[in-house]
Amino acid sequence: MRRRASRPPMLSRRGKPPDAMSLADALRERIAAEGPISVADYMEAANAAYYASRDPLGAAGDFITAPEISQMFGELIGLWLADLWLRAGKPGGVHYAELGPGRGTLAADALRAMRGIGLQPPVELVETSPALRDEQLSRLAAARWHDNVDSLPAQGPLLIVANEFFDALPVRQFERQADGWRELVVTADGKGFRREAGPPAEEQLPPAEPGAIAERSPASVAVAATLARRLAARGGAALFIDYGHERHCVGDTLQAVSGHAYADPWAAPGTRDLTAHVDFEALHDAAKAEGVRVYGAIGQGAWLRAMGIDLRAAQLAKSAPERTEEIVAARERLSAPEQMGRLFKVMALVAPGWPEPEGF
Repeated sequence: MRRRASRPPMLSRRGKPPDAMSLADALRERIAAEGPISVADYMEAANAAYYASRDPLGAAGDFITAPEISQMFGELIGLWLADLWLRAGKPGGVHYAELGPGRGTLAADALRAMRGIGLQPPVELVETSPALRDEQLSRLAAARWHDNVDSLPAQGPLLIVANEFFDALPVRQFERQADGWRELVVTADGKGFRREAGPPAEEQLPPAEPGAIAERSPASVAVAATLARRLAARGGAALFIDYGHERHCVGDTLQAVSGHAYADPWAAPGTRDLTAHVDFEALHDAAKAEGVRVYGAIGQGAWLRAMGIDLRAAQLAKSAPERTEEIVAARERLSAPEQMGRLFKVMALVAPGWPEPEGF
């Protein structure tokens, strides 16, 4: 149930993204020339190579995400966005924008739900993976693609979705030492890599016991601020859905997934998905500083139930009784606290002058 957003690839000397097999050598060369690199640099390079080389979704891939579990997920997101648009007075020039849209499944389901109430916006997808762009094209032939959020349309309101996007953005890690906080850096270790304590931290970090690890994601904060600025200036709303924590906390959450199982994040970079828990408090603060209203984060399960997932599941089961067990299982996987309902969080950004959002 993990999808990760692809990132602009690290360039080799020839100007091409290194493939997964050569990335480890490229990182070793860089470390030999420059010294240890930050955890964020390692994570960014690993995920860029990983996404440039594959479609990681589905049973044959490394993980499955909420849109692939059930159409209900994307449909309720589409209805949430369309409802805001309706109550905002049906402003013209609106665009649907999705960050890290996977195979395009969520967008297809959301747009189908929007069409049912008269909203058919142009589609903007922030995606750099060639493999995933091909998948998206098969479902969203009229979409336009962007390498980053900076090139999203500057005119008209944006209806933005980022599902399991921020968790793939690089994090810096810091460890509490006897003499204070130090940033963790990555160095070569035989055929793999390892972390070690680096320079003293410049960031303000909370009191903690020696050995504690804190994480910060400047890349995530920058994206949230950019989107919030655009909403404040042009109108619209954004929905962030990801796994993480509501408040700043300490803890090592960096992990790797391969073949639907946890893997060593410091081995074979570029062949496995690297993620870290999202700090929703940092996103909240960055967005609010740009003048938008922020709602949440709340549990995904609570939000889906408030949006009517139980009613939608009953409708689907009534129309296809032979699929009732499958539909109920999907609803529970998405919303039950012990599955995705508590760990995954939902946060909304709403432009000034737009109505209060449902579900919060």
